Amino acid sequence: MDKTQPHPMFKLATELGPLIVFFVANAKFNLFVATGAFMVAIVAAMIASYVVVRHVPIMAVVTAVIVLVFGTLTLVLHDETFIKVKPTMVYGLFAVILGGGLLFGRSFIAILFDQVFNLTPRGWRILTMRWALFFFAMAMMNELIWRTQSTDFWVNFKVFGAIPITMVFAIFQMPVIKRYHLEPASLEASEAEAGDVSKG
Repeated sequence: MDKTQPHPMFKLATELGPLIVFFVANAKFNLFVATGAFMVAIVAAMIASYVVVRHVPIMAVVTAVIVLVFGTLTLVLHDETFIKVKPTMVYGLFAVILGGGLLFGRSFIAILFDQVFNLTPRGWRILTMRWALFFFAMAMMNELIWRTQSTDFWVNFKVFGAIPITMVFAIFQMPVIKRYHLEPASLEASEAEAGDVSKG
Protein backbone atom coordinates (compact mmCIF):
# COMPACT_ATOMS: atom_id res chain seq x y z
CA MET A 1 0.00 0.00 0.00
CA ASP A 2 1.42 3.38 -0.96
CA LYS A 3 2.20 5.81 1.78
CA THR A 4 1.16 9.46 1.69
CA GLN A 5 3.23 12.39 2.85
CA PRO A 6 2.10 13.53 6.32
CA HIS A 7 1.33 17.16 7.08
CA PRO A 8 4.31 18.73 8.91
CA MET A 9 2.17 19.56 11.95
CA PHE A 10 0.84 16.00 12.12
CA LYS A 11 4.38 14.61 11.89
CA LEU A 12 5.49 17.00 14.64
CA ALA A 13 2.55 16.00 16.84
CA THR A 14 3.24 12.27 16.52
CA GLU A 15 6.94 12.77 17.25
CA LEU A 16 6.72 15.27 20.11
CA GLY A 17 3.30 14.40 21.52
CA PRO A 18 4.43 11.36 23.55
CA LEU A 19 7.35 13.33 25.03
CA ILE A 20 5.05 16.17 26.07
CA VAL A 21 2.71 13.64 27.70
CA PHE A 22 5.73 12.17 29.50
CA PHE A 23 6.84 15.60 30.75
CA VAL A 24 3.39 16.69 31.96
CA ALA A 25 2.67 13.37 33.70
CA ASN A 26 6.02 13.49 35.49
CA ALA A 27 5.41 17.08 36.60
CA LYS A 28 1.91 16.33 37.93
CA PHE A 29 2.47 12.83 39.31
CA ASN A 30 5.73 10.87 39.22
CA LEU A 31 8.08 9.06 36.86
CA PHE A 32 6.16 5.79 37.05
CA VAL A 33 2.85 7.37 36.02
CA ALA A 34 4.75 9.28 33.34
CA THR A 35 6.26 6.03 32.06
CA GLY A 36 2.85 4.40 31.70
CA ALA A 37 1.43 7.47 29.99
CA PHE A 38 4.45 7.61 27.68
CA MET A 39 3.94 3.99 26.63
CA VAL A 40 0.27 4.59 25.82
CA ALA A 41 1.05 7.83 23.98
CA ILE A 42 3.79 6.34 21.81
CA VAL A 43 1.55 3.43 20.76
CA ALA A 44 -1.26 5.89 20.01
CA ALA A 45 1.13 7.98 17.90
CA MET A 46 2.15 4.94 15.87
CA ILE A 47 -1.46 3.92 15.28
CA ALA A 48 -2.37 7.48 14.26
CA SER A 49 0.58 7.59 11.86
CA TYR A 50 -0.45 4.34 10.20
CA VAL A 51 -4.13 5.31 9.97
CA VAL A 52 -3.40 8.73 8.46
CA VAL A 53 -0.41 8.06 6.19
CA ARG A 54 -0.40 4.25 6.01
CA HIS A 55 3.22 4.23 7.14
CA VAL A 56 5.27 4.19 10.36
CA PRO A 57 8.94 5.28 10.15
CA ILE A 58 11.44 2.59 11.13
CA MET A 59 12.99 4.87 13.78
CA ALA A 60 9.59 5.24 15.42
CA VAL A 61 9.06 1.47 15.42
CA VAL A 62 12.46 0.72 16.96
CA THR A 63 12.04 3.46 19.56
CA ALA A 64 8.53 2.28 20.45
CA VAL A 65 9.66 -1.33 20.94
CA ILE A 66 12.46 -0.25 23.29
CA VAL A 67 10.10 2.11 25.15
CA LEU A 68 7.58 -0.70 25.68
CA VAL A 69 10.22 -3.18 26.85
CA PHE A 70 12.02 -0.83 29.24
CA GLY A 71 8.79 0.87 30.29
CA THR A 72 7.30 -2.49 31.25
CA LEU A 73 10.43 -3.37 33.24
CA THR A 74 10.21 0.01 34.99
CA LEU A 75 6.60 -0.52 36.04
CA VAL A 76 6.77 -4.24 36.89
CA LEU A 77 9.98 -3.96 38.91
CA HIS A 78 9.16 -0.44 40.12
CA ASP A 79 12.67 0.64 39.20
CA GLU A 80 13.08 3.94 37.36
CA THR A 81 16.56 2.93 36.18
CA PHE A 82 15.12 1.07 33.20
CA ILE A 83 13.25 4.01 31.68
CA LYS A 84 16.28 6.24 32.26
CA VAL A 85 18.54 3.79 30.44
CA LYS A 86 16.11 3.55 27.52
CA PRO A 87 17.51 6.57 25.61
CA THR A 88 21.01 5.15 26.01
CA MET A 89 19.83 1.90 24.43
CA VAL A 90 18.06 3.68 21.56
CA TYR A 91 20.98 5.97 20.77
CA GLY A 92 23.47 3.15 21.22
CA LEU A 93 21.54 0.82 18.94
CA PHE A 94 21.35 3.42 16.17
CA ALA A 95 25.08 4.16 16.56
CA VAL A 96 25.95 0.46 16.29
CA ILE A 97 23.68 -0.07 13.28
CA LEU A 98 25.12 2.90 11.40
CA GLY A 99 28.73 2.29 12.40
CA GLY A 100 28.49 -1.44 11.76
CA GLY A 101 26.97 -0.83 8.36
CA LEU A 102 29.91 1.36 7.38
CA LEU A 103 32.34 -1.43 8.27
CA PHE A 104 30.63 -3.56 5.63
CA GLY A 105 30.43 -0.74 3.10
CA ARG A 106 26.73 -0.10 3.63
CA SER A 107 24.81 2.96 4.77
CA PHE A 108 21.61 2.38 6.69
CA ILE A 109 20.99 6.08 7.32
CA ALA A 110 18.57 6.27 4.37
CA ILE A 111 16.43 3.51 5.88
CA LEU A 112 16.71 5.00 9.37
CA PHE A 113 15.54 8.40 8.16
CA ASP A 114 12.87 6.99 5.86
CA GLN A 115 14.63 7.89 2.58
CA VAL A 116 13.76 11.59 2.75
CA PHE A 117 16.57 12.56 0.37
CA ASN A 118 18.96 11.03 -2.17
CA LEU A 119 22.74 11.34 -2.01
CA THR A 120 25.84 10.03 -3.74
CA PRO A 121 27.65 7.09 -2.06
CA ARG A 122 30.24 9.50 -0.64
CA GLY A 123 27.49 11.71 0.73
CA TRP A 124 25.81 8.76 2.44
CA ARG A 125 29.14 7.69 3.92
CA ILE A 126 29.87 11.12 5.41
CA LEU A 127 26.33 11.53 6.74
CA THR A 128 26.28 8.03 8.20
CA MET A 129 29.57 8.53 10.04
CA ARG A 130 28.41 11.85 11.50
CA TRP A 131 25.10 10.47 12.72
CA ALA A 132 26.76 7.37 14.17
CA LEU A 133 29.11 9.58 16.20
CA PHE A 134 26.23 11.85 17.19
CA PHE A 135 24.11 8.96 18.47
CA PHE A 136 27.10 7.62 20.41
CA ALA A 137 27.66 11.04 22.00
CA MET A 138 23.97 11.31 22.92
CA ALA A 139 24.08 7.86 24.52
CA MET A 140 27.05 8.91 26.64
CA MET A 141 25.35 12.21 27.54
CA ASN A 142 22.20 10.42 28.69
CA GLU A 143 24.28 8.09 30.86
CA LEU A 144 26.11 11.03 32.43
CA ILE A 145 22.93 12.99 33.15
CA TRP A 146 20.72 10.25 34.61
CA ARG A 147 23.55 8.98 36.81
CA THR A 148 24.57 12.38 38.18
CA GLN A 149 21.42 14.54 38.13
CA SER A 150 17.93 14.44 39.62
CA THR A 151 15.01 12.71 37.92
CA ASP A 152 13.34 16.05 37.13
CA PHE A 153 16.55 17.35 35.56
CA TRP A 154 16.81 14.20 33.44
CA VAL A 155 13.18 14.51 32.27
CA ASN A 156 13.71 18.17 31.36
CA PHE A 157 16.83 17.27 29.41
CA LYS A 158 15.03 14.44 27.62
CA VAL A 159 12.22 16.75 26.47
CA PHE A 160 13.83 20.19 26.19
CA GLY A 161 17.49 19.30 25.68
CA ALA A 162 17.85 16.22 23.52
CA ILE A 163 15.31 17.33 20.91
CA PRO A 164 16.79 20.82 20.28
CA ILE A 165 20.31 19.34 20.20
CA THR A 166 19.21 16.80 17.59
CA MET A 167 17.46 19.45 15.51
CA VAL A 168 20.50 21.75 15.57
CA PHE A 169 22.79 18.87 14.62
CA ALA A 170 20.47 17.94 11.73
CA ILE A 171 20.49 21.54 10.48
CA PHE A 172 24.29 21.53 10.45
CA GLN A 173 24.21 18.52 8.10
CA MET A 174 22.43 20.49 5.39
CA PRO A 175 25.67 21.57 3.64
CA VAL A 176 26.61 17.89 3.17
CA ILE A 177 23.13 17.04 1.91
CA LYS A 178 23.18 19.93 -0.56
CA ARG A 179 26.70 19.17 -1.76
CA TYR A 180 26.08 15.48 -2.44
CA HIS A 181 22.43 15.66 -3.41
CA LEU A 182 21.46 13.72 -6.54
CA GLU A 183 19.37 15.52 -9.13
CA PRO A 184 16.20 13.73 -10.38
CA ALA A 185 17.92 12.74 -13.64
CA SER A 186 20.56 10.86 -11.66
CA LEU A 187 18.23 9.01 -9.30
CA GLU A 188 17.35 6.10 -11.57
CA ALA A 189 21.00 5.35 -12.25
CA SER A 190 21.79 5.43 -8.54
CA GLU A 191 19.03 3.11 -7.35
CA ALA A 192 21.20 0.02 -7.80
CA GLU A 193 23.80 1.61 -5.51
CA ALA A 194 21.34 2.76 -2.84
CA GLY A 195 22.99 2.41 0.53
CA ASP A 196 26.30 1.32 -1.02
CA VAL A 197 29.06 3.54 0.38
CA SER A 198 31.96 1.50 -0.93
CA LYS A 199 32.09 3.76 -4.00
CA GLY A 200 32.68 7.44 -4.37
